[in-house]
Amino acid sequence: MASSSPRIRQSGERCRGVLTGPNVILVLKIAVVTVTALFLTSLIALARGNYRLHGRINVAFFVLTVSALIGLEVVARLVDPDLFQYFDADPALRKALAIHLCFSLPSTAVMPLMLFTGLTHRRRLHLTLAVIFGLLWVGTFVTGVFFLPHRS
Repeated sequence: MASSSPRIRQSGERCRGVLTGPNVILVLKIAVVTVTALFLTSLIALARGNYRLHGRINVAFFVLTVSALIGLEVVARLVDPDLFQYFDADPALRKALAIHLCFSLPSTAVMPLMLFTGLTHRRRLHLTLAVIFGLLWVGTFVTGVFFLPHRS
């Protein structure tokens, strides 16, 4: 008679059903859409003249975005280094990822500078960086959400 209890995984056995490249991409897309909504909320606070709320929302945006990036790096480099190997097998996917990285890597570099200049009230530099970051973030959003596949 077969047991109806769920099978218990042995230590060291990986759960391949959930941790796949496309699933990680889908989670990252959800994260990008969520922090983009937060970013737009901070712009609304700014337009209303609520600079303190704008700054607080941007700190939350920064913390959440950096947390997602660190989580991605831990998963992709330590947990399963072969997770995104399927990008190497398809030239179209590799090109989509390269285009996405052309936006996301510079936006990641600008983000802490923009946060620092905002928190230290260096308005002119902050506004310049904000325009650059805004353009890079739009590229990050579009290429990440619409170009990168979340299905295998």
